[in-house]
Amino acid sequence: MVSSLVYEILLGSTSTNIWHTSLIIPAYVAGISAIVLLLQFIRSNLRSRRPDAGVPHPGASKSFVSQHGGSVIYGYKFARFVGCLVFLGLVVASFELELHPQRASPMKWHQVALCATSAYAALLGLVSVTTPSRWGGHASIHLATLLLAIFAVFAYRDLFPLATFTKQPEDIHEGWLLWAKITVLTLISIVFPMISPRQYIPFDPANPVAEPHPEQTSSWLSMLTYTWENPTVYLAYRIPHLSYDHLPPLSDQDFSTNLAKKALPHLDPFSGSNRRHLFFGLMKVFRTEYLTLAVLVCFVAAANLASPLGIRYLLLYLETGGEGAIFRPWVWVVWLFLGPFLSTVAFEWYIFIATRALVQTESIIVQLVFNHSLRIRMKAELPDDGKKVDEPTDATALDSAQSSTLASDTEEGETETIRSSTVTSDSKKDEGPKSRASNLVGKLNNLVTTDLSSLNEGRNFLLIGLHIPVQVGLSIWFIYGILGWSAFVGLAAMIVLVPLPGYLGRMTHAVQLSKMDKADARVQLMTETLNVLRMVKFFGWEKRMDKKITEKREEELGWLYKAYILEVMTNILNFMVPLVTMLATYTTFTLIMGESLSASKVFSSMAVFDMMKEQFFTVFYMLPRIIQAKVSLDRINKFLTETELLDKFTETKDEGAQLFSPDGQESDLIGFRNAVFSWSNENDGSATISRRGFKLRVEDELLFQRGRINLIVGPTGSGKTSILMALLGEMHFIPSGPTSWFNLPRKGGIAYAAQESWVQSETIRDNILFGAPYDEARYKKVLHQCALERDLSLFEAGDQTEVGEKGLTLSGGQKARVTLARAIYSQAQILLLDDILAALDVHTAKWIVDKCLAGDLVADRTVLLVTHNVAMTSAISHFVVCVGANGRIASKGSISDAIAKDHRLAAEIAKEQEAIEHAEVTDGAQEIKTETKVDGKLVIKEEILEGHVSWHAFKLYLVSLGGRYPFAFWIVILGLLALTDLLNTAQNWFLGYWASQYQIRPPSEVNVLYYLAVYALLLSIALFTYFGGYAVYYYGAIRASRTIHSKLVKSILGTTLRWLDTTPTSRVITRCTQDIRAIDGPFCQTLGLVSELTLTMIIKVGAIVLITPPFLLPGVIVGVVGGFIGRVYMKAQLSVKREMSNAKAPVLAHFGAAMTGITSIRAYGAEEFFKQESLARVDRYTKSARMFYCLNRWVCVRVTAVGALFTAGLAGYLVYGGNASKASNIGFSLNMAVAFSAMIIWWVRVVNDLEVNGRVSLERIDSYIKIEQEPKSTEDGKPPAYWPASGDLRVENLSARYSSDGPRVLQDLSFHILSGERVGIVGRTGSGKSSLTLSLLRCIYTEGDVYFDGIPTSSVNLEDLRSNVTIIPQIPELLSGTLRQNLDPFDQHDDAVLNDALRSAGLFSLQDDADKDRLTLETAISGGGGNLSVGQRQILALARAMVRGSKLLILDEATSAIDYKTDAAIQSSLRHELQDVTQLIIAHRLHTIMDADKIMVLDAGKLMEFGSPSELLKNRKGMFRALVEESGDKDELYALAAGRARGAE
Repeated sequence: MVSSLVYEILLGSTSTNIWHTSLIIPAYVAGISAIVLLLQFIRSNLRSRRPDAGVPHPGASKSFVSQHGGSVIYGYKFARFVGCLVFLGLVVASFELELHPQRASPMKWHQVALCATSAYAALLGLVSVTTPSRWGGHASIHLATLLLAIFAVFAYRDLFPLATFTKQPEDIHEGWLLWAKITVLTLISIVFPMISPRQYIPFDPANPVAEPHPEQTSSWLSMLTYTWENPTVYLAYRIPHLSYDHLPPLSDQDFSTNLAKKALPHLDPFSGSNRRHLFFGLMKVFRTEYLTLAVLVCFVAAANLASPLGIRYLLLYLETGGEGAIFRPWVWVVWLFLGPFLSTVAFEWYIFIATRALVQTESIIVQLVFNHSLRIRMKAELPDDGKKVDEPTDATALDSAQSSTLASDTEEGETETIRSSTVTSDSKKDEGPKSRASNLVGKLNNLVTTDLSSLNEGRNFLLIGLHIPVQVGLSIWFIYGILGWSAFVGLAAMIVLVPLPGYLGRMTHAVQLSKMDKADARVQLMTETLNVLRMVKFFGWEKRMDKKITEKREEELGWLYKAYILEVMTNILNFMVPLVTMLATYTTFTLIMGESLSASKVFSSMAVFDMMKEQFFTVFYMLPRIIQAKVSLDRINKFLTETELLDKFTETKDEGAQLFSPDGQESDLIGFRNAVFSWSNENDGSATISRRGFKLRVEDELLFQRGRINLIVGPTGSGKTSILMALLGEMHFIPSGPTSWFNLPRKGGIAYAAQESWVQSETIRDNILFGAPYDEARYKKVLHQCALERDLSLFEAGDQTEVGEKGLTLSGGQKARVTLARAIYSQAQILLLDDILAALDVHTAKWIVDKCLAGDLVADRTVLLVTHNVAMTSAISHFVVCVGANGRIASKGSISDAIAKDHRLAAEIAKEQEAIEHAEVTDGAQEIKTETKVDGKLVIKEEILEGHVSWHAFKLYLVSLGGRYPFAFWIVILGLLALTDLLNTAQNWFLGYWASQYQIRPPSEVNVLYYLAVYALLLSIALFTYFGGYAVYYYGAIRASRTIHSKLVKSILGTTLRWLDTTPTSRVITRCTQDIRAIDGPFCQTLGLVSELTLTMIIKVGAIVLITPPFLLPGVIVGVVGGFIGRVYMKAQLSVKREMSNAKAPVLAHFGAAMTGITSIRAYGAEEFFKQESLARVDRYTKSARMFYCLNRWVCVRVTAVGALFTAGLAGYLVYGGNASKASNIGFSLNMAVAFSAMIIWWVRVVNDLEVNGRVSLERIDSYIKIEQEPKSTEDGKPPAYWPASGDLRVENLSARYSSDGPRVLQDLSFHILSGERVGIVGRTGSGKSSLTLSLLRCIYTEGDVYFDGIPTSSVNLEDLRSNVTIIPQIPELLSGTLRQNLDPFDQHDDAVLNDALRSAGLFSLQDDADKDRLTLETAISGGGGNLSVGQRQILALARAMVRGSKLLILDEATSAIDYKTDAAIQSSLRHELQDVTQLIIAHRLHTIMDADKIMVLDAGKLMEFGSPSELLKNRKGMFRALVEESGDKDELYALAAGRARGAE
């Protein structure tokens, strides 16, 4: 018996052999599982014998249930185990049924195998719930795989046959046991694994997050349908605005610190990566993600054929009456739902992974660029125009804000190319390869804005490289299966026509390049204008600058319209190519092959042709973006690999020279030996190579004294600051011999105070602490010694006052003292102070010297002080280095040594030989406010508007679009587009009608040429109406772009200074660049697309209802449901988008601020602190960006499901609803339904893009159009033509304040200044000197009367007033371009006038000692004057003022950074060449104003003294006399005053 049974098992017939039945497959899977588990067990035992095996598992201390992921997950595991036991019982019951005598024995053995497999599954279930998480996890994976295998077998045997006409379930004889087994299997193999939450697995087990992101713990069903977003979405719908705190937390893998650990070793050479292109490094980092994406796009390409396949066989069933059909019609009805839905789920999962990788890539690249930028050599770059370039020696430009300010927002898929404030020379054909030099900081800005945005747009390269080829190949294969070899004729036609869109694409590319060149010119001019907008307003240049900007804008708009028209033509070609391909295929099939068309062939192939049409659109849309992404990636890679680095980050090529002292360990010496330094390593071919030829030369040995104060002095432009830069390693070291070296020991810390004070947009306290711990006693002492106590008492928020962008809350002197306080507060043993006294009045400067530099906080610290104030600082100095005009050391040693070797220095020192030190000056300090009632915020936080974008903003565009006749405009546009859609729908119906003719008449009687001609006619008319509609629309779009840009520019140019003070420049630049670009491109195109899609959907639903009237209600329901989902989605998306935009701004602002102060950061060694701050800001952006992209997935899945249900419902009704419609009409309805379903999601997405990207930009522009304005010019405000004939100035009871409700900064000032008088204005920092100048120009709120040449200025138009008064502010502002363009930006004067102004301003006097590289009218000036020293910039600003020839000239510290010799020459020119000009001179140097006709002394906004110098000096208790007495050269000052008095007599 046994032997015969075994024989039968092994050698039985094929029909009953155990090895050939599908029921044995689960046993195979179980066997493999057991072997794998055994191998894992053996491997685990071998590992446990290692020395480190005793290290506890991270989860060992948790409770048993917690180790399994918590009670919910454990509950599902236990339920699955119970299900396995139930299934085992059912299988055993089936086995007992098989033991019935009527059953054949082989089937018993199949059941034995199934019983054994089920028992093994139950055992795995038991292990998964009773063992620790490690082995329980292994068991769970094996169990899930085994259960899926069992379910697949039963589905094939017993479920699949139910969908066919020809088969029956194989186990149907089991009755209810079969359906019970399938039900239990479905639960334990499909339902439980899909709905069970996943266990949280931290990226770093040692540092798990307190609250995991839902995507790390959600079930697979929740992940695939994005239901984990439901709480956030519904919360957003219930509240006015979804704030940042409402968003889900960051997942472990998105934290920038974890990304750095994962990516930097493969991308950053300084973190251990190989030197290779950035692309390959990113592919290695995201290799798993991109392998998954490749599989997904192939699946999507196959799944996209589901709808055509369903239509084909459903119509074929109707045509044949079911004859020969294998599958039941309900299968194809369900298929019409499942196919598109599964395709959407897969595609959305593709986008989910791709966008996650995108956000992570953005974080990684920002980290890469930021970290690398901390290593590069910073220097001002110039346009290479072949002109002579002056070589500055003050490197303080490194810490100046010389770049265009960063965009504060970035939209999905678009960011404005914001160029740096530097003239580029790309248009010059005769320039060499280096002609594209531009400001390096501007390049960095572009890398993290424009180039990152380009990577965003080009991220889907897999669609071009893999998805579209697979999709086209499958489509041709599908058509071949329906229409035979005529498909290849269509393919040949497509290949022949492909060059046409390509040719048009090249034309478009050329036009786009020209358009971008014009846009760049406009953006550059706009950016520079905004960066110097205060100067523009001071000079009354608003209308002139508006005219220049408008001219640039018109050139841009001309090319923009050409680009629009070419885009329409490209769309027409992309639309025509698939249709021509379809016509060629049908023509071949009917005329040449002689075959008959049918509804099943026409409408299924038509759906595939539509799919191929979409692929054409995708190719020509994405290819330019992918190319641009490659260009951007190459730019980033070039920056990371070719940018010139500081010497310490490069390998020393000359082994014979020493970068540092030759001692074995770090030396304590500070200085140089036989060293030469340049601003660039001109031999390394780096990307940041500079044309600046200046070299600092230190011959022999120069050592600074430790623990002492060392002075560095010399004329303007000699290279004093370069010595500090060389010591800090900012300049390139060129050894002149084997003994060359330089050294600056850092073990005790370095502190650096730049000449152009660098402050962050933080509070005053945070700027001083600079990340150091707060020590109250030391902090208060620093405030006292830096003379900040009184200044802080004047601020309502005390030291919690926010200094604002570029420190605009503070005066120049206050910024200098905050910068000094930062250095003094630090524990650094070496202080590098760059001309910190230049911006201070004599009173404050003397306090700093006596209390701070000679105080206890500086004692025993090494100080290197660059200064022009030799007279004041010589008493505390121990060592003096004098730099000559040629960058060489003129002398070194004590003061006496320096005097003996340098006659110029001796002349300055002689002025103070008889100086008398006075007693301690009373500071009038007040206690710092420890409790403040205000927060000290200056910069207004960008408003996050709630709800949908305002109708007022949208109306602004609609009205501008339609011009004078908006209603007629829209009637024409919508009429033409609607006619186009009607014709397109008629084309589809006509093809079905053509196919139906073969059913009612013989094929020979069907006139194919007639039907082809009618179809071609319909197509031609549709193309003509489409082109006409969009040509009119884009004409209106150009009009709207022109109108909105003009309103925006006029509004910004006409706003108040207070608004500019409270609004970061970056925000304003964003409105004029990025937001304007959104209006020009995405918003305009999206609005047209919304209009077109809306009309198309209405017409398609109308066509469906026309054929199937009962589906009017379902169509309405689908529209309502889709609209509701879209409304809920947009409510959340608008909030998240606004948060995302506002989160991106701080990232870019921190980047820009760090690059502006990079020298200070490196000097302090604060790189790591700034890296961590950058990471924190990136994380905040990442959190909102991830949610932004995830919300798109949420809406797509839901709307697609609604559309697919509509299509499936229509198909079911047409098949089973008793409708007697012809197959052609049914095919037409299904074709319309499929197209309508696909359009629903696109309509929601496009409307969202219109709202999120375009209308948000429009809303922001609209808000800036309505900002507060200065009074506009009127006819009544025009002064007489002769005005001003003189510079007579009379002021009566003048008071002023910076805001309408702010405190008075000037109080009841009254004085009279005669025409031609020179009046010096003095007073301590914060006394109101600069406020007086602003009030005279009506730049701030004023009360009282000001009469200029007899006419009250309040009655004169601001433009007329300011164009006749010239002011030189404390901080000179220069434009990029030539020196001539800076002096005469509107080409109003000849060279003789400009050269005379330069001579009078002292430039030629400055260049007496250096004929090489002289500044001329053709000298190139970099953005902000970065290639000039501060003194040289002040000279040019003074010359520009002289060119204007105003009757009233105001100089606000115009010569503070200029040496005494040049200052003396300038003052002489002002006295003798501007005798008929009234001059108001604010100066801290008393020498500058001692020979003035009158002196005005201000204190706390009040006029304390006013009279001639000699008169004021007679008042022994006067404030002016006290200032003179405190000066080290009072005798010289008295002599100057006396000389002036005798001259006046």
